[in-house]
Amino acid sequence: MACHFCTTSYPIDYKQPGELRRFMSGQAKISKKKKTGTCSKHQRELAHAIKRARFLGLLPYTLR
Repeated sequence: MACHFCTTSYPIDYKQPGELRRFMSGQAKISKKKKTGTCSKHQRELAHAIKRARFLGLLPYTLR
C-alpha cells in the first residue's frame, strides 16, 4: 500500500484541521500508520502537525 503523501505532492499542514481529522480516531487519538497507510516519515510529520494544531486550539485533545 502506497503512502497517501508520497503519491501526491500534498503538504502536511497544521492549518488545515479538516484534513488532519482524517488521520485521527473517533476518540481524537492519532491513528497508527498501519491503519492510515502512511510511511514512517510522513507519520512523524502528521503527528507533529496534529500536536501543533491541538496546541493552537484547532483540534481537540479529547472528545466528550
